[in-house]
Amino acid sequence: MPTVPLAAQAIGVTPQDIIKSVLFSAADGRAVLAIPSGTSRIDRALLSKASGVPNLKLADPNTVLRLTGYPAGGVAPVGHAEPIPVVVDRRVLALPVVFGGGGEEAVLLRIAPADIIALTGAEVADIVANEPA
Repeated sequence: MPTVPLAAQAIGVTPQDIIKSVLFSAADGRAVLAIPSGTSRIDRALLSKASGVPNLKLADPNTVLRLTGYPAGGVAPVGHAEPIPVVVDRRVLALPVVFGGGGEEAVLLRIAPADIIALTGAEVADIVANEPA
């Protein structure tokens, strides 16, 4: 699904039940996968602080595919081609189950946030700006 609201509508859940897997990269070649829920916007300064990687920008589609093994728009929260540091927004943990990219734009993966953390070694931090807790 191209948007969180459309994905939520397609499977009958709220936008907060949908997670995004967004890859950011730095000029030095390091990358970080950010996982917020719903329509939340990632704060790059908070993500940089949580990950220890400064000056993050959205990764280009070639970098996304190379590091994750998935095309941009279909990145899964787990099962990446290369080990990537992952930061999950703290609000995601309030949900028992979430739905995220399943490897391509038309596929969603149902997963528990605790499993994302266990499978990726993710850090948990506040990475979303101006959102209620």
